[in-house]
Amino acid sequence: SLVVRSYRSSLVEPGEAVGTVAAQSIGEPGTQMTLRTFHYAGVRELNVTLGLPRLIEIVDARREPSTPVMTVYLDREHGRSAEKARKVAQRITLTTIKDVVESINFDISRDVVRINLDPGSMRNAGVTTEDVERVLPVPHMREDDYTLLIEFSKTGSEDLNRFIDKISNIRIKGIPEIRRVLTIFEGGEWVIKTEGSNLGGVLSIPGVDPTRVTTNDICEIAAMLGIEAARNALIEEAMGVLEEQGLDVDVRHVMLVADIMTASGEIQQIGRHGVSGEKSSVLARAAFELTVPHLVDASLRGEVDPLKGVVENIIIGQSIPLGTGSVDLYMSMRRGKENEPPESG
Repeated sequence: SLVVRSYRSSLVEPGEAVGTVAAQSIGEPGTQMTLRTFHYAGVRELNVTLGLPRLIEIVDARREPSTPVMTVYLDREHGRSAEKARKVAQRITLTTIKDVVESINFDISRDVVRINLDPGSMRNAGVTTEDVERVLPVPHMREDDYTLLIEFSKTGSEDLNRFIDKISNIRIKGIPEIRRVLTIFEGGEWVIKTEGSNLGGVLSIPGVDPTRVTTNDICEIAAMLGIEAARNALIEEAMGVLEEQGLDVDVRHVMLVADIMTASGEIQQIGRHGVSGEKSSVLARAAFELTVPHLVDASLRGEVDPLKGVVENIIIGQSIPLGTGSVDLYMSMRRGKENEPPESG
């Protein structure tokens, strides 16, 4: 059938240099990539790194991306209501005391620290005066609905500025790594975009659809969901970067890179601290980076290079084990009776 013929024609030929082809197929379009970030309209400082910088982050297996972001999908009930989606966003966003105060000052005549709460900010964050009181770690009193007093002499602190800074940064609610969120209507439902990433924290929030939440932090995915999920995320992120730049790269090249980076069960970078630095061949490691240290270290250890790869055979001038070089052809030069030509008669 047509499907079977198409499948067979797409298979790799034995001995084909799939690694070299994949490197060329990703590297050449990479020279056309731009150095830019995507800015979400209307939200100050909510940016996403794209293009070449993001692709470098992916293949380098950075522990933290430069702009960690999450896309949080909601369940059926919350995804169709703007108000319910906003409440989920409020539960996700980190809210500290300084986010909901108008001012914090010291009344020297009464020896009290006065916290003046901002009703508008509290309403936007979904915070009440009782929420603020609950997280204060020191005795306090309420002067009115939006003013709290702390007697400084009873706090045990000697540095007023340090005490005010400590009070200002107390967490009221939300996930610590997520400072800002954006709720947008996308694909017929409300979706939350976050600045910052905490996969475990977001998955525990009621109203979130745990089967569709995504983050661009690959290492966090590996820690939370395992190496197979991280492999899929590597493919999705790399293809997303390439497609956003309008570059047509076959997904199988990216899949090969993701397979190599995750083959050991942990995410490894494509570099001397990862895949390239752990090759069994001494010459291949030396050809990549730090030539002299690699050769000296290998000589001290008494390592033997089996010359089974491409790079090391090129270095010493042998044929490489790819294509026709990957097979040995033996031909008998003896001609037995069964191979003699028939007598003419």
